[in-house]
Amino acid sequence: MTNHWIDIKNSDCILIMGSNAAENHPISFKFVTEAQGRGTKLISVDPRFTRTSSKADIYAPIRSGTDIAFLGGMIKYILDNNLYHKEYVQYYTNAPFLVSNSFKFKDGLFSGYDEKTRQYDKSQWAFQMDAKGVPEMDRSLKNSRCVFQLLKKHYARYTPQKVSEITGTPQKELLEIYKTYTATGKPGTAGTIMYAMGWTQHTTGVQNIRAMAMIQLLLGNMGVAGGGVNALRGESNVQGSTDHCLLWHIWPGYLQIPRASDDSLAAYNERCTPKSNDPLSANWWQNYPKYSVSMLKSFFGDNANADNGFGYDWLPRVDNGKDYSWLSLFDEMYKGTFKGFFAWGQNPACSGANAGKNRQAFAKLDWMVNVNIFDNETGSFWKGPGVNPASVKTEVFFLPAAVSVEKEGSITNSGRWSQWRYQGPKPMGNSWPDGQIIMELGNRIKAEYAKGGTFPEPIVNLKWDYLTKGEYDPHKVAKEINGYFVKDVTIKDKTYKKGTLVPSFAFLQADGSTSSGNWLYCNSYTEKGNMAARRSTKDAPNRIGLYPEFAWCWPVNRRIIYNRASVDLKGKPWDLKDWVIKFDGDAKDGKYVSSRWQGDVPDGGWYPMQNPDGSMREDSRYAFIMRKHGHGQIFGPGRADGPFPEHYEPLECPIEKNPMNAQRINPTAPIYETGADEWASCDPRYPYVATTYRVVEHWQTGVMTRWQPWLLEMQPQVFVEMSEQLAQLKGIKNGERVKVSSPRGALECTAVVTKRLQPFKIAGSDVHQVGIPWHFGWVKPVNGREESANLLTPAAGDPNTRIPETKAFMVNVAKI
Repeated sequence: MTNHWIDIKNSDCILIMGSNAAENHPISFKFVTEAQGRGTKLISVDPRFTRTSSKADIYAPIRSGTDIAFLGGMIKYILDNNLYHKEYVQYYTNAPFLVSNSFKFKDGLFSGYDEKTRQYDKSQWAFQMDAKGVPEMDRSLKNSRCVFQLLKKHYARYTPQKVSEITGTPQKELLEIYKTYTATGKPGTAGTIMYAMGWTQHTTGVQNIRAMAMIQLLLGNMGVAGGGVNALRGESNVQGSTDHCLLWHIWPGYLQIPRASDDSLAAYNERCTPKSNDPLSANWWQNYPKYSVSMLKSFFGDNANADNGFGYDWLPRVDNGKDYSWLSLFDEMYKGTFKGFFAWGQNPACSGANAGKNRQAFAKLDWMVNVNIFDNETGSFWKGPGVNPASVKTEVFFLPAAVSVEKEGSITNSGRWSQWRYQGPKPMGNSWPDGQIIMELGNRIKAEYAKGGTFPEPIVNLKWDYLTKGEYDPHKVAKEINGYFVKDVTIKDKTYKKGTLVPSFAFLQADGSTSSGNWLYCNSYTEKGNMAARRSTKDAPNRIGLYPEFAWCWPVNRRIIYNRASVDLKGKPWDLKDWVIKFDGDAKDGKYVSSRWQGDVPDGGWYPMQNPDGSMREDSRYAFIMRKHGHGQIFGPGRADGPFPEHYEPLECPIEKNPMNAQRINPTAPIYETGADEWASCDPRYPYVATTYRVVEHWQTGVMTRWQPWLLEMQPQVFVEMSEQLAQLKGIKNGERVKVSSPRGALECTAVVTKRLQPFKIAGSDVHQVGIPWHFGWVKPVNGREESANLLTPAAGDPNTRIPETKAFMVNVAKI
C-alpha cells in the first residue's frame, strides 16, 4: 500500500477491482462506507456481482484475465480527452523522458525478444542520455520519442469497442466508469484503487498493477490523500513478512539476493547500487551499502568485520538466471530434487496451484516437518484420497504452534503500520510460539555444527541471543531489527555511544559501525521506546487520519509515501483541504531561505523544486526519491514482459486469437511441463472460464476455520457458482452436486445457480464463467468429499514474480 486503511475515507472515487473488499476485508470497508457518506463514488468491477458490488454506485462485469484491456482503455480515455494532470505528469513522471530509437512494438512483441529463451533484451528499452549521463527530456511532451507520445501510440488500439469485445464489459458501463474515475485527475480531487489477488494471480499480474499505477500517475493520484495504489493483503501480517524477506529473491528491506557472480561484498554492492548523474535525483538506493553491511552486522554481530566481508561469504548465493520461487520449488520437488521440506504455517496441498502435483511431490521427500495449529492436508497427505500409505516413504513430523493471541510481537498491516500485540492466554498443550520453535531449532543446529561439519561458519558465527530466561523474547528481536550502534559513532557533531539503538536509517553506516536487521524498520524501536506499541489517537494537524503516534509505519513513520508529489513545484498542496504535507519555510526576496514542512513525515526534507518567484532550486530533489532518476515510471523498462502493459490472454482461455495483437498469451510467461502439468486452451472438453475466490466465513485453505463447527455450519461445502443460463444449458439445479474438471484434476461441488454471474459476449460469442472458493480440503469436514479448488488450477505464472495464474483457467461442469 502506498497509503493506508484510514486514508481510504479521503478519496473522492474508489475503484475496487481484483478484490471483493466488503467480504474479504470487511474492516477496511468501513472506511469505504465512511467515504460514501460524504459523497464518494464507489465502483466495483468483478466477474461476479459480489457483496462489494451490492454497495457500489457503479458495477460492471469483466471476464477474468482481461484487466489490462480494461485499464488500457482507461489510459486511452485519459489521453484522448486531456484528462491527465499536466503539471504533475510533466514534472513528477518520466513521461518527458526520451526513449532509445531501438525501442519498438509490433505484433504483440516489444523490441529485443528472443524466441528461444522467451526473454527480452531490455537494453533496447533504454532512455536517451545527454553528455553528462542524465536522461534526455522534453517537458513539453511533444517529442515523438518521449514516453508520453509512445504511450499515446501504444494505447491508441484500446478503443471502447475493442475493450468491450475482449472483456465482455458493455460499452455503456465501460465509458461510465472511465468518465467517473478519470474526473479525479482534477487537482484537489483524488481517486484510489483497492486490489487483491484478483489482479496479482495472473500471467500478467505485475502488469495489471503497473497499468493502474500508470493511471494514478497520469491523474496525479500518487502521494496524495485519498489516492495511491493500495494492495489489500491476504493476512494481517503479509506486509510484514514480505518486508522481512518471505520471498526468495530478496533480503530484509527489499535488498536483493546475491547471485553466484557476486563473488564479494564489494561486487554485490556495486551491482545493486543504482547510480544517477542527475544532481536533482535523490536516488535513495545509493545508500544500499549502508543497509547491506548493517544487515550483515545484525546477522553475525562481532564475528562480522571488514576482513571477512562482514560475513557476506557465509550467506548463500543463487545461481545466475535460476528461479527459486514457489512454482519452481514444487516443480523441483516433484522431480525428486529435495530430501526435506518445512511446511511452516502453510498448506500447499490445498493452497498451491495444481495442488495434485504438490501432493505427488510430497511423496518423493525423505522427510517433512509440518508446523501448524491444526492437522491439515499437507501433513496428512500420505493418507489422503487415492494414496496408499504403505507406498509413501516420506516421514512426517508435526510441530504444534501457538495461535496469534497466544504470542507477543508485532504485525505489519497492509498500510505498512507495525502494531504491537501483547500475549493473551498461554499456549495450549505442547504448542509453542513460532519464535520459540525457531530458537530451539537454531540452538540444536548450532550445537551440532560446533562439533564440526562442512562449511560451519554461517551457523557457528550466527548471532543467536534472543532468549530471556529461556523464552523467546520478541523485544530483543524487534531491537535487533531496528539496529544498534556497535561502536561509538559521531554524526553531525553528535556522538552516539556503542549499544545505543539507531534513531533512523539515515544514521546507518557502511563501515560496520552500525547494525540493522532491516533498514526499513530502523526507527521502529528506539531509545524512546517501542514505537509499534504506541496507542495515541491524536491526529496530525492536517486532520486527515494520519494518527502519527498510533503504532509506527515504515519508512520513518511516513504514512503516505511519495508525499512530495502531493504538492506543486513551490510546495503548495494540490488539495488545500485534505493536504498531506505543505512547505512552510521562510522566504526573502522571492527565495526560500529556510526549509520547514508540516503534516506527514515528508519524503525528504529538501526545499521544493521552485522558489516563490518561480526560479528553480539546485538544492531540491525530484519527488520520487526511490527511483534512480527521481520520477514516477509510466515507462517501466525493468519489467520482464515489457515497459508498457499489454493485453495477453490467460494461459487457458476461451478464444483462439487475441483480439488485441498476434500473441495469444504473455510471450515471457513461465510454463511448467512435467507429466503433472497438463493444460488446455480453446479445448471443447473444457469450455468454461473459471476463477477462485474467498468467502467471509472461511480463511485461506480453511485450516483455522474448518475446525470451528459454527463456521463450518455456515459454509459446510465447496460450491461452484454459475449463471442461470449455464445451469439451464447443463440441466443443473441449484443445490445439486456436480463435477468440475480441468486438465489437471476434478472435484465434486454443490451447484449455486445465481444471477450474480451472467454470460459474457466475447468476440461475438457467448462465454460462461464459474467461480469456486478455495477454502476446502478433505481433512475437515471428515466426509472426505470437500476438496480444494486448486486441484483445478494451472502451474503457470507471472514472468516477474512467478505468482500462479489461479484466477483465470478453463474447466467443464457436469451433473453427477
